[in-house]
Amino acid sequence: MAENNGGEGLLFLTDEQLRKGIEAMFFAYRGFTADPDRILSSLDYGRAHHRAVHFVHRSPGTTVGNLLTILGVTKQSLNRVLRSLFDDGLVEARVGKKDKRERHLYLTEKGAALERSLSDAQRVRMRTAYRAAGPQAVQGFRTVLEAMMDPELRRQYQGLKETPQ
Repeated sequence: MAENNGGEGLLFLTDEQLRKGIEAMFFAYRGFTADPDRILSSLDYGRAHHRAVHFVHRSPGTTVGNLLTILGVTKQSLNRVLRSLFDDGLVEARVGKKDKRERHLYLTEKGAALERSLSDAQRVRMRTAYRAAGPQAVQGFRTVLEAMMDPELRRQYQGLKETPQ
């Protein structure tokens, strides 16, 4: 059973408490994306570029089709993003060994450096927030985030491999 917080059971949140949670998510997301947005804007990139670079880094050799599934965007939209990342030398595509029609995506050294700068900024913010909140709050936060995901997206998220540091 969830602990009472100020006499109010967490399972019986009022609309006002839910509204505050929704607003906290909006403002937290703004903070979470602020540092990467500054880096990306200097390159004339947006958040779609960030997401593509992030997931190519997380799964080197991922296919364009898999990236489409993860990002949930149209092929046209992803092609536009990938074209600029290819042109700028951040991502490279290699022909599949088993299926020559597949394109496997990898970050170049330049792409890996961009990914590092973007994720370093977010890790600092997450680490600071996690330390301030404590381990129980961190686990609770993850539980809430996973519970908010649609079942298919939760399976996708849970299927991502741990990245060695």
